[in-house]
Amino acid sequence: MFEARGLMVFYENMLALNNVSLACSRNQIIGVFGANSAGKSTLMYTLSGIMHDIQKKEEMAGGERITVRGVILYDGKDVMETKPSVRAKAGIILCPERRRIFPESTVMENLRIGGYLASGRQAEETLEYVFAIFQPLKRLGKRLGGFLSGGEQQMLAIGRALMAQPKLLLLDEPLLGLSPAIQYLLAKSIKEIRDQRGTSMIVSEQYARPVMPIIDYGFILENGAAVVEGTRDELMDNPDVKAAYFGT
Repeated sequence: MFEARGLMVFYENMLALNNVSLACSRNQIIGVFGANSAGKSTLMYTLSGIMHDIQKKEEMAGGERITVRGVILYDGKDVMETKPSVRAKAGIILCPERRRIFPESTVMENLRIGGYLASGRQAEETLEYVFAIFQPLKRLGKRLGGFLSGGEQQMLAIGRALMAQPKLLLLDEPLLGLSPAIQYLLAKSIKEIRDQRGTSMIVSEQYARPVMPIIDYGFILENGAAVVEGTRDELMDNPDVKAAYFGT
């Protein structure tokens, strides 16, 4: 379904992604783990196409020169040069790090905005599903996004992404800044979304402990390169991974 080959991203003379390749088949959850500055967000921006917009903004502002190389295939077609809006219409949806909801809009308005790509029937069906899997949002429908807790905002961010009818959902650090209890709750919800709706997912995360058990295959990034990869069981049995992410 989705495959990236040999992704290279340079910020001026700094190498942000170094020959990263990954694949995500239908109904899979792929995990990408790494510390801060490992290259996770750069990878997600590249996969979603947002990196094109970042490149253009930097060029117009006379900022740093960004160079992107590699191949991205989606349903057999090369989408490396495809605009992020076109990728979104095709079903590649990014849920960005730090949630980035619209704080001055209500929960319902945020969700309706997310559904602009959906038909009326799709939007209503998905809205019902979002309220079923993230039940606190239903009673908070009229509350402004900026007045939600961190966990509620993340539920809203994922719900908004679901409203866009993703075939491939890119979740960039969905557990950032949340309590362990909320982290495990959201990880459980992510797995349920895959199981119930058949949505393929690539999840980048610093906090591997709650996410590792729900993935099918994973990658460990260090300094922009994938240094370890394997199935969930292979990663969880790897002594280096256990020492770095599980403290054992």
